[in-house]
Parts: sequence; structure tokens; C-alpha cells
Amino acid sequence: MNECYYDKRMDFFYNMTNTDTVDEWTGPKLIVVLCFGTFFCLFIFISNSLVIAAVVKNKRFHFPFYYLLANLAAADFFAGIAYVFLMFNTGPVSKTLTVNRWFLRQGLLDTSLTASLVNLLVIAVERHMSIMRMKIHSNLTKKRVTFLIISIWAIAIFMGAVPTLGWNCLCDITACSSLAPIYSRSYLVFWSILNLVVFFIMVVVYIRIYMYVQRKTNVLSSHTSGSISRRRTPVKLMKTVMTLLGAFVVCWTPGLVVLLLDGLNCTYCGIQNVKRWFLLLALMNSVMNPIIYSYKDDEMWSTMKRMICCSSEDKSQDRRSSRVPSTVLCRSTDTSGNYIEDGIIQGTICGKGDLGDKGNS
Repeated sequence: MNECYYDKRMDFFYNMTNTDTVDEWTGPKLIVVLCFGTFFCLFIFISNSLVIAAVVKNKRFHFPFYYLLANLAAADFFAGIAYVFLMFNTGPVSKTLTVNRWFLRQGLLDTSLTASLVNLLVIAVERHMSIMRMKIHSNLTKKRVTFLIISIWAIAIFMGAVPTLGWNCLCDITACSSLAPIYSRSYLVFWSILNLVVFFIMVVVYIRIYMYVQRKTNVLSSHTSGSISRRRTPVKLMKTVMTLLGAFVVCWTPGLVVLLLDGLNCTYCGIQNVKRWFLLLALMNSVMNPIIYSYKDDEMWSTMKRMICCSSEDKSQDRRSSRVPSTVLCRSTDTSGNYIEDGIIQGTICGKGDLGDKGNS
């Protein structure tokens, strides 16, 4: 029967697995990492807090999609907390941690990643279902959105706690990984492949959405005399989707690949030399999300600016502000007067009166 080491400190596992904790990171390299990490975490806290506050404050955002957007901001805010905890428990401090504290450190990171990823997947699937069924309104009610949000966090917390619940190598040192000395290599393989598969699903979903919207836009444009801005919307949509996918690929794929290589016990891949830089790269995803999902939304950006400047605009200027985000495709009318919802990234829906006003302008 294998002996278990629940009462050992992390230096025991680092030594047993021959894991290099890179003691020279106590010098300038560690200072650079901590400075960048602190700056990014502060930006994550401020920007995502503004997104959540904007959704609460602006009644135009009281729609299911924006509730999911606020939950994504909450997940990124939680990621900032996880990174702060990591910064105070990394480097030489890693060897002094207890097993439970090390599990907490990694569990926070895993939970934040899962929450963000599942939230993005829910948004993608919801938009896909609504558009493919040509629904004017989203099928999601407030109760369903609440259930989805609770489910997202339940899944995230469970995935973050899986190693603590037993999928670890505390009783089998030979199965320990190099990057995570008390995680089983089999778990790292499972974790990395699962996230890469979810990412692939998101890519397929957004590609299908874009192809469908582009096809419908081309069909409708031959029967309607839509405005120039509406005809340019597919180009804007393509740029937004490519930004979303590109940001996720650049920020998370390198780290997931490194975890996969470690799980496969690749001893010649030099993963110890790049792990901290890839972790900072993953942190950038939580920095970019509020920019991609909020800054490109004119109404969201206006609301955030008003909160930052602590000044209120007069009603006439508020009426002149864009009611439709730049990344949203308004429904175009065909010859029979039917509507097709082409909103992909956002949940805002253009009304008949809006189309009529635009047509007369």
C-alpha cells in the first residue's frame, strides 16, 4: 500500500519530483513579474467592476445577455483575486506552503479559468441557438439566466476542487507532475485537453454564426436598401469575432499546451523556463475581456465614461447616444416584413421604430 504524505510541506514534493523552483526569481525577474502582475490585477479589478456597475445602473442592459456579460466580468474579477493570491505565494515561498494552501492557490486559478471559459461557451451557444432559430427575442428568461449563472459557478468550483477531492499524487509520488508537484500527470492531461476541446467548440460556433449572418446579410441586401453602416456590419462583426478568438488563442493556448506536455512527462521540453511568462500571458485574457466585450459597445462605453467622470449628461444627449452597440447587427426586414435577429455578440435588439428612424435619416 502506497504511503500518503498529507502532512508534508511543499518543499518535500518539489524535491521528490525534482521540480526547479527557480530560486533566481528572487531577483529582478521576480520584481518584473510582480510589477506587471500588480498593474494587470488593478486594471482587472477596476475595469470589470465598471462593467458590472454599468449593467446594474443602465436599464438598457437589463437583458439576459448582459447578465451573462456581467457574470463574465465577475469571473475575471475573481481571476484577479486568484492572481493576487498567487503573487504572494509564489517563488521561494512555494516551498514553504502547506499542501492545503498550495491546493487553494491552484484551485483559485482553476476555478477562475473554468468560470470564464464556461461563461464564454454559454454566450456562444445562446447566440447560436437564437440566430439559427431566427428568434426576435432570446429564449433565456431571467430565471434561466440565473440558473445558468449558478451552474457556471458550480461547475467552476467543482473543477477547481477536483484535485483536492482526490485526483492528486499525494499517495503516489511517481505520478506527480513537474509544474504542479502534487497534481497527477493524468489530471493535467485531462484538464488541458478538456479546455482545448471547449475552445475548439467555441471556434466552430462563432464560425458558424459568422457564416450564417454573412449569408443572410447578402440575401437581404439584394432585397432592401439598407444603410451603409448596416452593410458594413458584417466586417465589424468579423473583426470582433477574430479579436475574441485571437485573444483566447494567444492568451491560453500556450499555457494549456505546456500543461499537456507536462502531463505527458516531456522531460526535454524546457517547460520550467516558460511557465511564469505563460501565466502572465493567461492573465492578459482577463485584462482584454472587458475591453473586447465592453469598449466596442458604444452604450456600455458611454455608461462607463459617465461613471468614471462622475458627471451626468442631459436627456437630449442621452437620447442622441447610440442605442445599438457597434457589434450588433440590427434585424433587417425582407419583402414580407418578417424580422431576423442577427445580434451575435450582444443581446441588444433593435426595434421596428429604430429601423424606421434609421431609414428616414
